[in-house]
Amino acid sequence: MWLWTCGVEAKIFISTTVKIPNRRLYGCGKYQRLNILIDVASALEYLHFGYSVPVVHCDIKPSNVLLDQSMVGHLSDFGITKLLGEEDSMTQTQTLATLGYMAPEYGSEGRVSRKGDVYSYGIMLMETFTKKKPTDETFIEEMSLRHWVGNSLNRSIVDVADSDLLQREDGYFSAKEQCVSSILSLAMDCTTNLPENRISIRNVVSRLIKIKATFLASTRRP
Repeated sequence: MWLWTCGVEAKIFISTTVKIPNRRLYGCGKYQRLNILIDVASALEYLHFGYSVPVVHCDIKPSNVLLDQSMVGHLSDFGITKLLGEEDSMTQTQTLATLGYMAPEYGSEGRVSRKGDVYSYGIMLMETFTKKKPTDETFIEEMSLRHWVGNSLNRSIVDVADSDLLQREDGYFSAKEQCVSSILSLAMDCTTNLPENRISIRNVVSRLIKIKATFLASTRRP
């Protein structure tokens, strides 16, 4: 099932069959990963704001992103999706999302909202650009993927970025470092503990497009 809006493909694909392995996403370059994540964010924006009733996916994670032959990202697996009523959030305690990706209020209170999807998307951003899963065995006690990334933003982003994407000897290193740093800073804004402090998916899309434009301008040859 494809969803279209204003003549533009919404990057949503509902599938119960083949899923392209997550390693395909890790195998992409930085620019391609950014494009794929813009595709997914655009799909979420449509779900949250482009339909008469807000739709919450509830299970945003890399394995639910499908890549077509053109390497366009599509959001899949709507098995636990919820429709919101007039209120911005609702309580749903029957179904749990994926550990490591679900928002704190979802796990502790069963609270479903659009901001919960934003949290999961932020975790996916971190994983995509660090190649580190939120459930990695190195994250114990108070240390989490978010804390690890947040600490690096105050020191050196090279310490956490996927080495396939960022190395000091790379050409245009400064531009690449700024790009990854901006993406991970955005991910931090998506994953604040309180849902009311998280940005909306609309702002996520806007910032990603600006990050992409800045990176392209910085690496354009004269």
